[in-house]
Amino acid sequence: MHTTPSANTPQLPALLAALQSRFGTQFSAALAVREQHGRDESAFDIAPPDAVVFAQSTQDVADALALCQQHRVPLIPFGAGSSLEGHLLAVHGGISLDMSRMDAVLAIHPEDLTATVQPGVTRKQLNEALKSHGLFFPIDPGADASIGGMTATRASGTNAVRYGTMRENVLALEVVAANGEVLHTGTRAKKSSAGYDLTRLLVGSEGTLGVFTAITLKLYPLPEAVMAATCSFATLADAVNTTIQIIQLGVPIARCELLDAQTVGMVNTHSRLNLPLAPLLLMEFHGSPASVQEQVETVQAIAQDNHVLGFDWASTPEERTRLWTARHNAYFAGLQSRPGCKVITTDACVPISQLAQAILQSVDEANAAQQPYFLVGHVGDGNFHMGYLIDPAQPAERVRAEQLNTQLVRRALRLGGTCTGEHGVGLHKQDFLLEETGAAAVGMMRAIKQALDPYGILNPGKVFAGN
Repeated sequence: MHTTPSANTPQLPALLAALQSRFGTQFSAALAVREQHGRDESAFDIAPPDAVVFAQSTQDVADALALCQQHRVPLIPFGAGSSLEGHLLAVHGGISLDMSRMDAVLAIHPEDLTATVQPGVTRKQLNEALKSHGLFFPIDPGADASIGGMTATRASGTNAVRYGTMRENVLALEVVAANGEVLHTGTRAKKSSAGYDLTRLLVGSEGTLGVFTAITLKLYPLPEAVMAATCSFATLADAVNTTIQIIQLGVPIARCELLDAQTVGMVNTHSRLNLPLAPLLLMEFHGSPASVQEQVETVQAIAQDNHVLGFDWASTPEERTRLWTARHNAYFAGLQSRPGCKVITTDACVPISQLAQAILQSVDEANAAQQPYFLVGHVGDGNFHMGYLIDPAQPAERVRAEQLNTQLVRRALRLGGTCTGEHGVGLHKQDFLLEETGAAAVGMMRAIKQALDPYGILNPGKVFAGN
């Protein structure tokens, strides 16, 4: 891993001088600014970038990329800094391109259910702008991530079971290529058969193929009725089996989140709640009052067949917000439960029929290894997260956690699943990507990368090593 700035790059001093001249106060080589852009939520410890440029326009992005390519120095896009897989870390040194100042909602077309935004717009900011139109953007990864970052990682989150992921909800892109050329992919139309689907190629490319400067998104009407519930079970297996049956019956549930008993305890402490200390499903239903009632009755019947201990309903916006805020803070509740720890995160996703086996065996392995962890999951679409809590001063703990992670991922692959449902590959899952897709598929990805970024300046070292 990169441990010092790329001062050994012969053209770096010339690039820094050129960036300073072009960007003025939008350029910084100050250590504090560099360190801020050299950290994310992952457990990796990497030296900061050599400098930071704050983009304010598409032309800024184009000029920064053109200069970096001219001088053969890496450029790493930076959004909100909430990555869990090391996406924004400068593993080969280079320039961090901060996109947070490009935060304008460019257009809202309520009649077409679309909006176009700059990449620095956050999901909360977008939904605030949409509220007066009776619309919302449903992709909710928990953190108040930027739309650019969410597009780059193909994010999803708690609403994906009903509304899909960023892959299904990005219609068009303005993107700057490695050489500084600005291009457009897709349109606001709902479908197209015009040539290669470049939009789908770029969504999830983790900043390795281009830098987004405008993103056109699908929107949805705010639901007429919303109901949320917590549902406690005697065993973890009962909670998971309830989820499987809800999905297999085709109930159009909007959210279905799982927490195991010890994670509920962590969340109670962190968010000052009093949820029962038992495996828990946190669910939300959207639709007309009649359809929500029908969904609720169906789910209650399924839960009763799986030894439910009880339901607690949250019908007001304030009650729902409190519950979902607590769920979104489960990661930080885990960190608080073991002060000074770091988290090795997992992100496996399996076919819904295999969910019980994937989760229960992973929990058994962690308990047998006496590994502290938390467990949460967007289980409605087969996606779950084990967060292994390690003492960074104890190398043996990291080794143990990575062994458990490897066992979990390989189990998911055997069951027909994937190593990452929503976080992306980044630095942490490169070997698993090869296992999942095979050498030929990774070779094709490398060929695409080489064609679009021949000098390897765009976020090098991510997705696969040596890019």
